[in-house]
Amino acid sequence: MIYTTLLNIAIFQGIILGLVILKSSLFNSKSNKYLAYLLFTLSIKLLTHVFDIEQVFTSYPLLHIIDNIEWVFLMPAFLYLFIKNRTDYTGKSKQKDYLCFIPFAYSAALNIINDLDHVAGVYTFSESGIVIIQILGLIQLFLAVTFIPFLPVYSYFKIKHLKDSQEKKWILILLTLVSSVLFVWLITALAGLLLNYDISSTMSALALCATFIIHWTAYIGIYKYKLAKNKEAIYLFLNQDSAVSYPHLQILQESSPQEYKESITADNLYFQKLELLCKDEHIYTDSTLNREKVAEKLGISAGYVSQIVNTITGDNFAHYINQYRVEAVKEMISNSEYDNYTLLTMGLESGFTSKTTFYKAFKKVTGQTPNEYKNTSK
Repeated sequence: MIYTTLLNIAIFQGIILGLVILKSSLFNSKSNKYLAYLLFTLSIKLLTHVFDIEQVFTSYPLLHIIDNIEWVFLMPAFLYLFIKNRTDYTGKSKQKDYLCFIPFAYSAALNIINDLDHVAGVYTFSESGIVIIQILGLIQLFLAVTFIPFLPVYSYFKIKHLKDSQEKKWILILLTLVSSVLFVWLITALAGLLLNYDISSTMSALALCATFIIHWTAYIGIYKYKLAKNKEAIYLFLNQDSAVSYPHLQILQESSPQEYKESITADNLYFQKLELLCKDEHIYTDSTLNREKVAEKLGISAGYVSQIVNTITGDNFAHYINQYRVEAVKEMISNSEYDNYTLLTMGLESGFTSKTTFYKAFKKVTGQTPNEYKNTSK
């Protein structure tokens, strides 16, 4: 059947794309991992839909336990956390992320407890037990009609903090697509529950929409380089990362890994952004700055940060940052406003963590100790 074939392809593609995002150093970041989890959740929903069409639940009734879990509660949570981590680099509200999963945890626990009676026959509810389950079911319904619309709507306000117009555009489209599916699903489910409406045809249409979202995310997110914007980086990933093979994303180029390395130049978008962060925002003054923090700001992996810096500058990440710190110290030395500062204070103000690292880095960059430089610059 063509319909189920399309669904099966999307399921496979969603799982593979999710693994690509999680396993490849090129795409792996805190924000992208939630996109991978969203794809996994869509794939699970499509899989249960295929099982229903193929009457698998009839042959294996215990699988109803998986089917009856409302995986849809995870979709707005993963979508929101994906967008939040693309816009929030401070991690100040990280401890509150678990709140997004409370409705799913509640719903899953309730449905599993209920299915242990109806499906597995482990026990049988008394009349009072059935009443309690019904009351808890009303709470689940309340969570559905409040939580599922709220997070997507709130995510629209988060997107405005994205500065990259192209990034903002594709994430806005993704949010609109997923939100539309969620809203239609919610309205359809309520109509089926309250009005005895036959929801099968609508759910089938929503399943097709979910397959489109998966295919579109693969095309835009990877082929169009919105998760990792450098084309050469995509090529390297597809040709060197043997963990996952993804035939739909082949890029027809014939370059060796060495040619790829040489093709990364100073006009690399990520390197330009890193330069701006150093020159305009002076991120190097953060003494705790590391590859991971920079990777979060750039929306790429820590490994790719090192690769860009190594290829373009010929130095490692630490030396690249220390050069900016040394230049900041040199400017302080030549500025009379800092005459009352000791050399160590200048070093600490510029981001160095100790006298030893400061003196060592300064000597490496300038060939002189800070004292020697100060004496010769006078």
